[in-house]
This record gives sequence, structure tokens and C-alpha cells, in this order.
Amino acid sequence: MRRPVLSFLLLLLASGCALGPNYKRPSVTVMDAFRGQSQAEAASLADQPWWGVFDDEILKTLIAQGLEHNYDVRTAIWRVEEYRARAGIERTDWLPQITPTAMWARGRQSSYATGGGTTGAYYDVHAALSWELDLWGRIRRLNEGARAQYLGAQEQRRGVYLSTVAQVAQAYFELRELDSRLEITRATVAAFQETYDLFNRRLKGGTASALETARAEAALATASAYVPNLERQIQAQENLLSFLVGRNPGPIPRGANLAGQTLAPRIPAGLPSTLLERRPDLRAAEQDLVAANAAVGVAVASYFPTLSLTGLLGGLAPQVANLFGPGKEWLVSPSLTGPSLQGLRLKYQKEARVAQWEQVKTRYEATVTSAFGEVSTALTAYEKLAEVEQRQARAVAAYREAVRLATLRYTTGLSSYVEVLDAQQQLFPAENTLSQIRLTRLLTMVQLYKALGGGWKLDDPRLMEPKDGK
Repeated sequence: MRRPVLSFLLLLLASGCALGPNYKRPSVTVMDAFRGQSQAEAASLADQPWWGVFDDEILKTLIAQGLEHNYDVRTAIWRVEEYRARAGIERTDWLPQITPTAMWARGRQSSYATGGGTTGAYYDVHAALSWELDLWGRIRRLNEGARAQYLGAQEQRRGVYLSTVAQVAQAYFELRELDSRLEITRATVAAFQETYDLFNRRLKGGTASALETARAEAALATASAYVPNLERQIQAQENLLSFLVGRNPGPIPRGANLAGQTLAPRIPAGLPSTLLERRPDLRAAEQDLVAANAAVGVAVASYFPTLSLTGLLGGLAPQVANLFGPGKEWLVSPSLTGPSLQGLRLKYQKEARVAQWEQVKTRYEATVTSAFGEVSTALTAYEKLAEVEQRQARAVAAYREAVRLATLRYTTGLSSYVEVLDAQQQLFPAENTLSQIRLTRLLTMVQLYKALGGGWKLDDPRLMEPKDGK
């Protein structure tokens, strides 16, 4: 009898099907080219590793430290381990569940009982087996959903890697921009100090007016007030960078200055259709869809009966040696359990799962559309900001020439030093504006790298740039 029963069970398992809809990626409207992209191209900035995008060696070191020690990265790594273990728990549903029990008892029956009046000890050892045969794919759908959650956690981890790269780069560029503004401010303070000293000497000599001297002093004090404020911001930015790389607050080394940071004349964005395969948040959102789809299959399978195989093997005997001899006992019992009569409960459970899938599908479509918008916005910004920086650089050059000419006119006696002071006061904010525009361009490049799913080809985004050609 054993062989036919086993063959029958294997046939049931082989013929079982997973109920519910099989996953299919929802169709989304994909543009032929990103808005702001001159023409569609296969190459993309996202194909490069992060160490190929940034040239500053100090920045590369900081990013590598962040990818190793950042608190969000470490949390994401353990979240992946959690969902890997959860998927393992679901996989155990495929296997029989065996529960061993052992008991020893000593007692005496009542003398009125049949065979009573004696005292004795008994050994009881049993192993109970329970195994659900997955006829309708309920367990397969549960495994499918758990695996999707695990893969989604992996994509979320890659998203945290990419966010960490962007956060460290952004914080570093902001620090270098503060350094640049501090350098501009100190140079301006030195120029205003020279002007004030000159006016003050001439005032004491009776050749300068008190008005000119007061204006020079006010300009000096106004510019000087920026210095401690910038120093405060620089220390706060260093503390932020220290946190991002997972260490206590402290000074941050510097690499190239703001103007020395590399900016490509144009950035290839790749094809919009490939963005779905590159961005970790889109890939994670699709895994959420897979899990929600599997949950619908579980709800559908609940309509059908469950076939289980239960068994018992063990023995009951007064001596241990007899447990698996004369005292041996066993039991095999297949059972078919139909869904409980719960009115419309199962129907509403399925409808709830379908509604959840539709919600996840809508979020996925929204995430895709938002991603296209982020790339398009960053592409246009990167192109336009290059023009803004070029024109602002011309303005700064013109203001510097104005300072030179005003100084020349003053030294030749053609004008008062007030013209020099006015020219200097116009140059100071123009230089600061140019520095801020340069920062915005750098941050736009970082945002574009992130929006494109940068470094998506890396097996491990934490890998540092190879040294010495290795």
C-alpha cells in the first residue's frame, strides 16, 4: 500500500497549480527621450561608478568611509538580513513539521479499575508529523511574496548606498562653497580695512571727510560680520559630514577648491526605458508589486480545501528497550479540510488584497512618472546653470575691472575714493553669487547621478576605486 499512496501524493503535488494572477509588470508610458535631452542616447552617467564621477580624492575617501560606516547603510544591511531570514521562514512551509515528545510517568491505578492495584512506570516517546500538500499554490504564493520582500530590501539597500554617496558629496561641496565664501569675505575685509585705514589717516591729516571715513568703517564692519557667521556654518557642516561618514564630530580635510571641482560640459542621461532597470527605488517598488500580487493568490487559494498529511511514530512501554518493539505504534492520516464557513469573509479578504495591489500599482506608476520628472528637471537645470555661471563670471570680471579703474582714477586724482568703495561693495556680493551658482551646478550633477540610478552595474557599490591598476 505504501508505494501507491506515495505515488498518489507525488502526483497531487506535481499537478498542483498556484492560483491567482501571475505577476506581469504594469504598462507605463515611457518617453522616447527625457525632456531637456537633445536626443536619445544609450550611454548614461549612471553607468559610471561613483569614483569615476568625482575627481576629488578627499571626497572619494569620505564617500568610501560613508558607505562603510554610515548608520543608514548599516541599518539597511541588517534589514536585508531580516528579510532573508523571513523568506527562509516561509520556505520551511514546504517541509514536514516534526514535533518530538518524550515523557516518563510513574503511578498507581485504582484497585477498582481493570488491572488496577499495581504501581508502575511508563516511558512514552512519540514524533508527530504534519505536512500541508500545496495543491492550490498557497505556500508557493507565500514564498513568492516573501522572496519579493527580500529582493525589495536588497534594492532599498542599494538605494541607501546611492543616497549616501549623494549626501556625502552634497555636504562636501557645500563645505567647499562655505570655504570659498569665507575666502572671498576675508579678501573683501582686507580691502575694506585698507580703505578705512587710508581714510582714517587722511581724516586725521585733514584731507578726508568724516562722511567718507564713516562709510568706509561701516563697509568694513558689515563685511567683517560675515566672517564669524561663516566660521560657525563651516564647523556645523564639518559636524554633518562627520555624522554621514559615521564618526564623531571633528575637522574635515579638504581637496580641490570649489572652482577646481570637475564639471562635464554635458551629461548623457541614457534611454528613459532603461531607467526602470537602473533606479533602486523603482526596482524596489516593483518588488512590492510582486508581493502584493502574491497576496492576491494566497487569498484565492483560501477558497479551496487544504490537504494535509499527519503521522505519528513512537512507543509506550514500561521499559525503554520495548519502546520500538512490542510497544511501537504508528499512524498515518491524510486529511482534507475545507474552508470554514465564514459568510462573505473570504470574498472580502480577496477584495481587500486586490484593492491593496491596485494601491501598490498606483504608487509604482507615480514613482516611475516622478523619476522621469526628476531626471528631466536636473538635465534642464544642469544645462541652464552653465549659462548662468558663464554670465555671472562675466559680471564678476566686469566688477573687478570696475574696482581697478576706480582705483586708477582715484590715484590720478580724477575721482574720490568713494567710487572705489562703491565698486568694492558691488564686487563682494557678485563673487558670492558666482560661488553659490557653482555650488548649485555641482549639486545638480549629484542629483542627476542619483536620479539616473548611478552605479547600478556595481555588484557592491561600496567598492573603492582600484589602485595601481589593480
